[in-house]
Amino acid sequence: MTNLATFLVHAARQHGGRVAVRESETVLTYAELDDASARMAALLHADGVRPGDRVALAMPNITSFPVAYYGVLRAGAVVVPMNPLLKAREIAFVLRDSGARTVVTSPMSAGEATRAAAETGAECLVTGSAAFDAALRAVSPEPGVGDRAPSDTAVILYTSGTTGTPKGAELTHGNLISNTVTTVETLLTLGPDDVLFGGLPLFHAFGQTCALNAAISAGAALTLLPRFDPRRALEIMHRDRVTVFLGVPTMYTALLRTETSDAFDASGLSRLRLAVSGGSALPVEILHAFEQNFDVIVLEGYGLSETSPVTSFNHPDRPRKAGSIGLPVRGVEMTLVSAEGAPVRPGEVGEIAIRGENVMKGYWNRPEATAGALHDGWFRSGDLARVDEDGFYFIVDRRKDLIIRGGYNVYPREVEEVLYEHPAVAEAAVVGVPHDLHGEEVAAVVVRREGSGATADQIRDFVRERVAAYKYPRIVTFTDELPKGATGKILKREITVEDLEGSAGDSG
Repeated sequence: MTNLATFLVHAARQHGGRVAVRESETVLTYAELDDASARMAALLHADGVRPGDRVALAMPNITSFPVAYYGVLRAGAVVVPMNPLLKAREIAFVLRDSGARTVVTSPMSAGEATRAAAETGAECLVTGSAAFDAALRAVSPEPGVGDRAPSDTAVILYTSGTTGTPKGAELTHGNLISNTVTTVETLLTLGPDDVLFGGLPLFHAFGQTCALNAAISAGAALTLLPRFDPRRALEIMHRDRVTVFLGVPTMYTALLRTETSDAFDASGLSRLRLAVSGGSALPVEILHAFEQNFDVIVLEGYGLSETSPVTSFNHPDRPRKAGSIGLPVRGVEMTLVSAEGAPVRPGEVGEIAIRGENVMKGYWNRPEATAGALHDGWFRSGDLARVDEDGFYFIVDRRKDLIIRGGYNVYPREVEEVLYEHPAVAEAAVVGVPHDLHGEEVAAVVVRREGSGATADQIRDFVRERVAAYKYPRIVTFTDELPKGATGKILKREITVEDLEGSAGDSG
């Protein structure tokens, strides 16, 4: 197998009549998804798309996404997924940077995508429109898949751009096929009877590999939720008898709050056998509460867009360690290095470096950025971690999130874990703010549980009793909602420092 789309072709031959993807009342069997994606490939070829050309996708988790995704791959082209909430200016940047000649979108994003396409000279196809549906019906399906080498680029994933303009990580067919097979065989142990919860955005690496490609390669069903809502998610899990839940930490927190407040009967989720968390660190308190309330094992893992994404995991057939991102997965090596790239001593904190079948080819048209991230085949992640005597890795924090207060290193993750132990805290983010004396001060932004009247002093004192004096947050402020990205990951870069400087605090 050299083309990622071959997963679908094989599954359609074996499971043609079974459900492949579902979104609300719209259901596609494997035979229907195979046919629709083959027609999509034919339509793209008729429009002049050739192997290696880039085709952008801007749509939420609807059944049109896998149709377009596998259609582009079958045509031998490269998928460039985008957040459907992007504005025309942002879409235009990706179209120009990737050189995409076509953008496929849904009615939700049609206005912004059409403007961006007109500005860049790309063609815009709107799924669900009368013109698109007629064109799809008019072409004959192309039953095969384009011949691609394992080293050929399959997907270009644009990073969030936290350190500048977004960069496109080139993931090859070999990267994604290997990572998908490893996920299916060693982590999720999927089969045709499984139903995966599809609430992770499919334009993101986590959703693509662990939900879409994993489900399709195993002949399983994927039930989609276009925009995550905890109550709707629980309804879908009940209705479709979901067996595997995939989510990010904020989803777990939201489900716990909904399950408690609405008294959902967790016994209705009798087929739920596994839950997986990634994207960012899952607070240990949340992990334990979810396992207890939903009677399911939660496996936490780690990965990045640049690594396809799965890099390490708490494996289902081995002992787990709460708070750990587990062990490297099959075909992947991990190590810890200093800022200069030298190995760190046992027990010390270092930056995670990754080498293996999952590591990207490089950043699209960014040779300097590629050279800065890849050193002798090792990808420098920017994440700080420690490893224990059993080889389990524990994330300490992002290197760029590290707070240096008075010369002492403060890792926000450690402080956040303590905050989540407070009964009044629903969500929390710890950030550094400028300080004349200490260089940086530790600040906590907290979302209180409904009905809680906990004060800033009470929460600050709670943390002060549990961590070293230089670590506890002198500044504590409250908000109704923390800023989050498309995957539900808390975006610390969008927390406004000015809003924190005047909040309740002390300077001791």
